[in-house]
Amino acid sequence: MTRGLSDSFGGTRFKCVRRIVLLAGLVVFALFELFDVFGIRINSSPSLPLGLYAAGMGAQMDLIEFCPAEPFATFAIVRGYRDDGNCVDGAAPLLKPIVARPGDVVELSERGIAVNCRLLPRTAPLHRDSQGRPLSHWPFGQYRVSEGTLWVASSYNDRSFDSRYFGPVDQRLIRGHLRPLLTQ
Repeated sequence: MTRGLSDSFGGTRFKCVRRIVLLAGLVVFALFELFDVFGIRINSSPSLPLGLYAAGMGAQMDLIEFCPAEPFATFAIVRGYRDDGNCVDGAAPLLKPIVARPGDVVELSERGIAVNCRLLPRTAPLHRDSQGRPLSHWPFGQYRVSEGTLWVASSYNDRSFDSRYFGPVDQRLIRGHLRPLLTQ
């Protein structure tokens, strides 16, 4: 059987597309590796504005990256709240704003998280997640933030998985502090 010009053109086009896709994949992989080396984090979760964040260890920065403690880490994976990542459990770390530091008084109620008597917007615990599954909140009450812990919450998105569900975060779990570089 004789191959026509269009047959060889189609094969060549397929090879070209395959090379472009492979090259694009390598470029994306290289960018992610470079971002990691230079401490650049990409946030695609709705808890913070989408964009790029620079990681560092400046305790004065109000955003942190951390791997949640058990049983909340596994709960977040099972529910699909965390993507694949580089925490010990194989999932992505959480990026959250710090809302309370040692010495602050936090009150968690049906209305939300109040820090030093100031209610934070969009922090009321939900009874169900976006899939309609039941959610349990941290016990309602008043807490003085103890040394070595922080409370995190997103007033950016009322569906954030944060301290309203898992309480204080042990500061030893913090992988870095963040500052926005390029966000929407």
